[in-house]
Amino acid sequence: MALFHYFRCSVICLSLFATPALAMTHITADRMIDVETGAVIEAPVISVDGNRIASVTANGEVPEDAIRLPGATLIPGLMDMHVHLTGDAHTHGYRRLAVSAMRSALTGAKNARISLESGFTTMRNLGAPGFADVALRDAINAGDIPGPRLFVSGPAIGITGGHCDNNLLPIAYKAKGGGVADGPWAVRAKVRENFKYGADLIKLCATGGVMSKGTEPGAQQLALEEMQAAVTEAHNRGTTVAAHAHGTAGINAAIRAGVDSVEHASFLDKETIRLAKKQGTVLSMDIYVTEYILSEGEKAGILPESLEKERRVGGRQRESFRAAVDAGVKMVFGSDAAVYPHGQNARQFSRMVTFGMTPLQALQASTINAAQLLGKQNELGSIREGKLADLVAVPGNPLEDISVLERVQFVMKDGEVFKNSSENF
Repeated sequence: MALFHYFRCSVICLSLFATPALAMTHITADRMIDVETGAVIEAPVISVDGNRIASVTANGEVPEDAIRLPGATLIPGLMDMHVHLTGDAHTHGYRRLAVSAMRSALTGAKNARISLESGFTTMRNLGAPGFADVALRDAINAGDIPGPRLFVSGPAIGITGGHCDNNLLPIAYKAKGGGVADGPWAVRAKVRENFKYGADLIKLCATGGVMSKGTEPGAQQLALEEMQAAVTEAHNRGTTVAAHAHGTAGINAAIRAGVDSVEHASFLDKETIRLAKKQGTVLSMDIYVTEYILSEGEKAGILPESLEKERRVGGRQRESFRAAVDAGVKMVFGSDAAVYPHGQNARQFSRMVTFGMTPLQALQASTINAAQLLGKQNELGSIREGKLADLVAVPGNPLEDISVLERVQFVMKDGEVFKNSSENF
């Protein structure tokens, strides 16, 4: 009898403290874009159960408690594959020397919220000091702060004196970037260190850069053997490698080394494009940022030499973008936000269309293509039953006017609504 009372009490107590089942959330709008097919679905009703999409119907019955977004178009959560959330667009050049890794993590918390409310529910953070991006990712995942789903690289890996080193101070300070490594085994060790401290992927600096002191964007820096060592180490762990590369030789070496994506890809030629297409290498080209650098960069502290380099690189990069699009190379959306302000990422969509993409291709670059690069195509990138409930709504139809992506008014990430200005639609 005592044993019966024990089990009876246990059942009652468990029922008293059990978490109640969450109610289904329903969202409806004027239309939805199926980014996999390009179809426009009229009067969709999307039902969300927890953090997953339970069903998607067209012209279905709208539940009374549904979130209604009149005049709006529903699209998958946007994805930016090249950002620096811990960076500030107003703090460039020597101003960066006053910013600690701890302070940059707090900047990242602010920028994460801004980015999420701008419709970007997933991002790759490619390079951050002191593993500040790892701390930021973990805080978002724990629910401490709002922000996109992050995939982070930790410190970018590059050569002594290269684009990812600290070249601003004289020798007396012995300043050195956190990802500096010379030689294949040193690069392997640095890759292992990044994974030890929480990186999801690896970023390499294959060439010089625009924003670094004393480097030439077109010049290769990491040797082929060094990049191969990094790729082997990362791929052995089932992770990916992104390579910063502006110059043709460095891009070619990165592709031959087996990197998964090339960032910037400014100086492409026919052979490089052919090689990228053959290898299935993804290009991530930040073709809006040149406008901010050349108009606002001096006020933001960007070095004069960097301004001069951007005048040489920006136009050439846009030509390369058009050639890559025409050739059918796989491309993803990558803004390099932090060079220009977070929250303005979506300004790049209109430039992608201006320089050769259709609106659908630009949208696919930031959804299904990005999900495939992350290896998350079964979870992210389109509005499908069973996928994670990442939804964004914009006023109007982005297939008719891509600039509406700059005016996001509804954001759901993982089934949770973070923004709803539906009364403004």
